[in-house]
Amino acid sequence: METAAAAAPAGGFFPSFLLLGFGTLVAALLGAAHRLGLFYQLMHKVDTASIRHGGENVAAVLKAHGVRFLFTLAGGHISPVLVASEKLGIRVVDTRHEVTAVFAADAVARLTGTVGVAAVTAGPGLTNTVTAVKNAQIAQSPVLLLGGAASTLLQNRGALQAVDQMSLFRPLCKFCASVRRVRDIIPTLRAAMAAAQSGTPGPVFVELPIDVLYPYFIVQKEMIPAKSPKGLVDRVVRWYLVNSLANLFAGAWEPQPEGPLPLDIPQASPQQVQRCVEILSRAKRPLMLIGSQALLPPTSADKLRVAVETLGIPCFLAGMARGLLGRNHPLHFRQNRRAALKKADVVVLAGAVCDFRLSYGRVLSRSSKIIVVNRDRKEMLINSDIFWKPQEAVQGDVGSFVVKLMEGLRGQTWASDWAEELRQADRQKEQTFREKALMPVAEHLNPVRVLQLVEDILPDNSILVVDGGDFVGTAAYLVQPRGPLCWLDPGAFGTLGVGAGFALGAKLCRPDAEVWCLFGDGAFGYSLIEFDTFVRHKIPVMALIGNDAGWTQISREQVSCLGSNVACGLTYTDYHKAALGLGAQGQLLSRENEDQVVKVLRDAQQQCQDGHPVVVNILIGRTDFRDGSIAV
Repeated sequence: METAAAAAPAGGFFPSFLLLGFGTLVAALLGAAHRLGLFYQLMHKVDTASIRHGGENVAAVLKAHGVRFLFTLAGGHISPVLVASEKLGIRVVDTRHEVTAVFAADAVARLTGTVGVAAVTAGPGLTNTVTAVKNAQIAQSPVLLLGGAASTLLQNRGALQAVDQMSLFRPLCKFCASVRRVRDIIPTLRAAMAAAQSGTPGPVFVELPIDVLYPYFIVQKEMIPAKSPKGLVDRVVRWYLVNSLANLFAGAWEPQPEGPLPLDIPQASPQQVQRCVEILSRAKRPLMLIGSQALLPPTSADKLRVAVETLGIPCFLAGMARGLLGRNHPLHFRQNRRAALKKADVVVLAGAVCDFRLSYGRVLSRSSKIIVVNRDRKEMLINSDIFWKPQEAVQGDVGSFVVKLMEGLRGQTWASDWAEELRQADRQKEQTFREKALMPVAEHLNPVRVLQLVEDILPDNSILVVDGGDFVGTAAYLVQPRGPLCWLDPGAFGTLGVGAGFALGAKLCRPDAEVWCLFGDGAFGYSLIEFDTFVRHKIPVMALIGNDAGWTQISREQVSCLGSNVACGLTYTDYHKAALGLGAQGQLLSRENEDQVVKVLRDAQQQCQDGHPVVVNILIGRTDFRDGSIAV
């Protein structure tokens, strides 16, 4: 009895074990079949006769999202995207360096509020864009980077220009994806475009392996061996390759929605807005710092300007917000920001950030009530645990928040003596600049005087692109953008080399505007060759180079601190002649024609209006007029 009873459980164990093993095997086979796409292929066939290619799907999504320009530098990995985009009426603009293509896409994103798009080839083509993508990330520009890649089956096998691109771009982009099947191109791109614009905008990256972009017959020729297999291993390998090809193209041309997905844009709650209204209603000396985020959609620049004017709060403008109130607006103050912040009793940081630009928050007074609004919570509260503390921290869209503040404070007025105090400080600083403009320099031209003349003749329809150190830093105090979204600088990353790309994107977006680029001579070295691009694509822009034959902003500190000018010296290069060699126009301004500065600038302006890109090489003296806020 005991033996029989003991044997009963053992007898049931083996059938259960076999059943479990069989179930595991079936599950593994089903999983493998799913990964190999066998189930999908049962319902979605491959059109082996089609000559369509994945580049057409890419172009269709771009077109459906209103993309007008595609910036690129040609490469075989991405040729189908370029050809298909051109066929759909998207203007393909090829540059001489991939970084310029992304800078141009960045400019389009900033000026239009939509996604700027660049496409570059695999490997070094993509690695060349890293600086521009990082700049877009910090500047919060919605840029879509399309990158070619090695064939899906050849990745990590030593293919031409193959590198782990995804690992490179994940830290730089909000969204990264590698497309593995033609049918996934459309949904992946739609998700990427939405991610670029939602929340805090930023760059996104989509990798497009070469075999998802070319037609079936070309991929088949490259993927499937021409010779018939002989042994078992060869047959298995051939079956795997044939199945991979089928899975790659199964359902490729079935209709899919191509248009934009809904965007997720955070908004301040009514309770937060009301608390901020109450704080401001009790202010005597309120001040607003308005940054680039305020110019993001959905609030238009015109609507934001009306809201700021109606609020009547004195303000400083930074980044893309420069020019929001036009030129010489009574609410806009440009000088002595640090002193004004110390005196204000309520400060509204509307998209402004307490990073190095505000001395990490140390310029804020401990006695001031601080209201900060930003789409990005981490950025909004940076350094708040050390140097400053907000009274109200609002995570939401900046432009919409300012409009709601205006609605809540309608009819509120502020003491006129506060604005007059700030205005008097501005007048004093401007008088200092006038005195500096009259100071003699040892040789060449006084840069302050030159920039004052630029300010005098700059047209109302101009867009300013700035790229450099000393010359550009001085221009930021002296040259005023004429309207909103008319000033393009690198942003907080401080990147040199943005000039040509920004100018390219700006002129394409606004063909009726005059694009004036202010370069340092060091920074211009990055952009010179792109005058070939301007000539080929008939993009008339005007470059003014403050040429002091050196990296003077670096040299000044390096020499005084370390006693050496090593690596900081340049020469008074004939950049205007180099421009002539590239097919553009060139002008020289120096001590010899000092009395003709305005005439030379107006001649260059006319040449630009006639359709020619122009370089004005301005020889300026190495001067030191610093007073704590300006270096020239």
